[in-house]
Amino acid sequence: MSKAVASATLVALLSLSGAAHAKDRVEADLILTNARVYTVEEKQPWAEAVAILDGKIVAVGTAASVSKLRGAATRTVDVGGKLVLPAFGDAHVHPLFGALSRTRCPLQDGKTIADYQALIAKCVAAAPGDGAVYGIGWSDALFPPSGIPRKELLDAVSTTRPLIFESTGGHTYWLNSKALEVAKITRDTSDPANGTIDRDPATGEPVGSLQEAAMDLVKHMIPPPSATEVQNSILYVADHFNSLGITSWNDAGVEYGADGGSAMVDAYKAVLDAGKLTSHVAVSLKWKNEEGMEQLPGLLKAAERANALGISTHTVKFYVDGVIPQKTAFMLAPYENSGDERGTPQIAPEVLKQAVTAVDGKGMHAFLHAIGDGGVHISLDAIEAARTANGAKPTHHMITHMNVVDPGDQPRFGKLATFAQFQPTWASWYDYMDLTVAAIGPKRATYIYPAGSIVRAGGKLAYGADWPVGGANPLEGIEVAMTRRTAGDPNAKPLLPDEGVSLKDAIASHTINVAYVNGFDDVTGSIKAGKSADLVILDKDIFKLPVYEISKTKVLVTLFEGKPVFGDWDAATK
Repeated sequence: MSKAVASATLVALLSLSGAAHAKDRVEADLILTNARVYTVEEKQPWAEAVAILDGKIVAVGTAASVSKLRGAATRTVDVGGKLVLPAFGDAHVHPLFGALSRTRCPLQDGKTIADYQALIAKCVAAAPGDGAVYGIGWSDALFPPSGIPRKELLDAVSTTRPLIFESTGGHTYWLNSKALEVAKITRDTSDPANGTIDRDPATGEPVGSLQEAAMDLVKHMIPPPSATEVQNSILYVADHFNSLGITSWNDAGVEYGADGGSAMVDAYKAVLDAGKLTSHVAVSLKWKNEEGMEQLPGLLKAAERANALGISTHTVKFYVDGVIPQKTAFMLAPYENSGDERGTPQIAPEVLKQAVTAVDGKGMHAFLHAIGDGGVHISLDAIEAARTANGAKPTHHMITHMNVVDPGDQPRFGKLATFAQFQPTWASWYDYMDLTVAAIGPKRATYIYPAGSIVRAGGKLAYGADWPVGGANPLEGIEVAMTRRTAGDPNAKPLLPDEGVSLKDAIASHTINVAYVNGFDDVTGSIKAGKSADLVILDKDIFKLPVYEISKTKVLVTLFEGKPVFGDWDAATK
């Protein structure tokens, strides 16, 4: 009997206790024992040991029952009572954007505008020629009250080189005068559909920032990433995420061509074929807001091609609106002190209904970026239209961000079997929250990231960091999801503390719920016989810690398909 057949036979014969009896005795490759195993399985939430064979979990149970699978070649690791969890997942990642944000003039380390200027000056000096200098990572919060930076600040660095810098959130470009000149953007240039050229209210002149689709006016000036850069972005994220205990993610918004081809999908295939893709990856194809329903055949062709290459592609990413500080998010009522300004949906509500209904009808999942309460509302309307038209289908729709959710819409997540995908650490971004509250006013500020209310109303959460917009550490995410305050600081002021969730919910929302929306719930996300052996061993038991110490917990070992992809056994056994 081959090991693969033996593994399948053993899984089929397992009982809930993890014991197995087969005519041919099967020996595990690896047994983790003397552990506190939290499985995230309701029928068997706790265990003492896990046995692994050919990269799959074959037994979960007591130390005595699992030890029956020990053989001469079995490696047994006594973890000394440490906590073992399913490896974490992330439902919202931008690998290429994230890697480029670390390699193309990164600004993340800047804490002031002067810091940004100094970092950019170094990049200009290091880049010969007269082409554009591009970077990523400035924060809206340093440009109150609207998060809009001005060209003069970059002109102080250079007036001869085009400078183009993308915000951390990816919704705004900051340009100097030379970049505006080369792009031929003047006071007479019209705003494109779904985009805004920010202008001086007195003169009408461009001030140096472009919102949403207006960014396309200068994208041709930015050198595209090479195939090697794209592949390296995947390797970078895999390594970084494995160090955080993550072995499953969703690439949230991959572009594709008219022929169905995609440089990002091809890069995933190359990394997979090289045996270096140490995570389960789902790809979400980007809905093109500049087009309508005519794009659907091409999108389906791209999905079919990607799946044929072995890259799981069953999700469509819709950008429904923008962001609140710049007032591009769609609100149900006008922004505070702004007349009738409510923002505009980037997809017409009726088109969104048609698109989500069509996607749902093909068995694909809708993944909707909606930040304003109006954006959330029309996203839920679109999902409701799909459920009504197509009936109950096993589609895993989710809405992400949801900075503000109207109380009337909060129960709809449970009713429509729609996951709420928050970025938990954003609740501790106080400077950004100040900009948000100033834009929406005190009443709507009581509806910011209402995770607890949605759970109490019957909804489920699936967390995604939106990396690199936010840090991806799940242990920080778990703590802030519970406390709604700065990780590790018990004295920090919480943001709407009643919207915190329980430890059990926070763990599920970083593991099995992410696996579900990523389409991998039968593969990973919990510790159960038959699933991939994707596990993490922690240095502390987060069930026994004060909540403000959870974020300080370290991942000692990350297993992907039964093999360590971060850490070593010496660390686990100390």
